[in-house]
Amino acid sequence: MDAATAIYPGSFDPITNGHLDILNRAREVFPRVVVAVANDPGKAVLFPAETRLGLVRCVLKEIGADDVEAVGFDGLLAEFARTIGARALIRGLRAVTDFEYELQMALANRRLDPDLETVFLMAEARHCFLSSSLIKEVARYGGDVSPFVPRCVADALRDAFRSSGC
Repeated sequence: MDAATAIYPGSFDPITNGHLDILNRAREVFPRVVVAVANDPGKAVLFPAETRLGLVRCVLKEIGADDVEAVGFDGLLAEFARTIGARALIRGLRAVTDFEYELQMALANRRLDPDLETVFLMAEARHCFLSSSLIKEVARYGGDVSPFVPRCVADALRDAFRSSGC
């Protein structure tokens, strides 16, 4: 395993400015960060995995993050980390309510792979209220999401809800 490689996993449905805050700070700590877009068939999502991955790649290009790789994955995160040689998982925390779930996941991943560390990064205060669910709700009712997401994501949300008739 490479201690220099970290994975920033998530469904990213869609990726938000809060995610980018965590990603940019992870880039300052780790020489290699891989954004891993989960394909979880059991989770209800707005965008299919391929679209979410495409949006992440679009955002990475928009912000000039050529040093970050975006990949999709299925199955256990600990197994995926092992396949790419990652040693750390990056997780963002917005509030204390995130901590219980994230702690459970960190402990499970540690049990699956004792060499895999979870690194928690606190969201900036200005992003603490952001969630993909909130962004989708605002977009569903025609609200302006541009302060909360990159341009290509705002465009994709507008198109998704326009075509769904919402």
